[in-house]
Amino acid sequence: MKQLYALLLCGSLSLCVFDLHAQTIAVKAGHVIKPATGEVLDQQILLIKDGLIAGIQEASEPFTADTLIDLSDSWLSPGLMDCHVHLTSNMSYRHFDYLQRYAQESNAFRALRGVQNAKLLLHGGFTAVKEIGNDGDYATADLIKAIRMGWVEGPHIQYAGKIIAPFGGQTSNVAPLSGAHWQREYLDADTQDEIRKAIRKNIYYGANTIKLVTGDQRYFYSEEDIAAAVQEAQMAGIKVAVHAGGGAPAKNAILGGAASIEHGFFLDKDLLQLMKEKGTVLVGTDFYTTNLHAYGADSLQMNTLYNSIRDRLKMAYELGVEMAFGTDVIIDIEGKNRLESNLEILKTWKEAGIPPMHILKCMTTNAAALLGVTEQYGAIKENLMADLVAYKDSPLEDIENIKSVHFVMKGGTIVRND
Repeated sequence: MKQLYALLLCGSLSLCVFDLHAQTIAVKAGHVIKPATGEVLDQQILLIKDGLIAGIQEASEPFTADTLIDLSDSWLSPGLMDCHVHLTSNMSYRHFDYLQRYAQESNAFRALRGVQNAKLLLHGGFTAVKEIGNDGDYATADLIKAIRMGWVEGPHIQYAGKIIAPFGGQTSNVAPLSGAHWQREYLDADTQDEIRKAIRKNIYYGANTIKLVTGDQRYFYSEEDIAAAVQEAQMAGIKVAVHAGGGAPAKNAILGGAASIEHGFFLDKDLLQLMKEKGTVLVGTDFYTTNLHAYGADSLQMNTLYNSIRDRLKMAYELGVEMAFGTDVIIDIEGKNRLESNLEILKTWKEAGIPPMHILKCMTTNAAALLGVTEQYGAIKENLMADLVAYKDSPLEDIENIKSVHFVMKGGTIVRND
């Protein structure tokens, strides 16, 4: 009898939770930013039901709702997206060393770090991210499960699994007797058959996007290799991102049909123009000087690389290359957490002269298109998921004002409201 009562009680509680979620929430917004069109709509009401945006109207019009959230003094945007994160990774400040994490960090430890960083990013307004690898033995797959089950807080995560690369991954100068320790988070693939098998392995273990690395070794993927990867991924309905700095490796990735070039610090005008023609998205991970310093760069290295990154970003914008925001931080700045370290990159965009509205477009509209989720979220639009962020100060005056976030909603659930 007690067991039956417990089951009935659990059922009643479940129904209560369902009924609460089914209620209509009205969000009164002083300013609604629509990056896709460049519009700003003042004094709007968004009606949220069953996790979706059920309606958008003028605040002066009558409406019915169970709950009212007053953001009439705030700036509201779609949830932000970061298309290149490493939630489970962090190396020592100014000491970039892959061996450290292989030798000292278990998969469980990496996953727990991912829990912390996922919550930080969500509370900072990032309702969706693309986790791009370097997470040990598929640690992020379990983090995604935990978020879906409601055990921990975190954004929507698109996941690449292990990074696919020619022999050695991104390591160098490893003694043969040390063993192929990089295989903890890389899949060696040196032929098209091996590339296809690696993609299938990643998908099996939870990946819904694919990342290849090319150009970090003297040997790199051909255009045909990239095309084989793209074809294999497309059969599973997913896209391929390619890490490349520039030159022939990047050109092969562009011509092979990669959806995006990650980093591309040394892309020249011809390659950027080719990206525009082919529709290849640039996820530039545009480190600021403080990020480069954290990675161990001295003053000369820091300034030289920063100038290259900033100038490439400016040129890509002026040429009209499609861009999506990405950060790539795996070493936090001293005294800053992962969210704060990531947001330093906004300074690079500012110094490259990119207008705030366009930066927001790269963080929402363009990112959603790259992730393939435009029918689910990424805009303030009826029948899309209610992923919303509100700021005390206008990000259109200064893009760094996204740090003034005080309200976050993911899928109709209030994450933060202060």
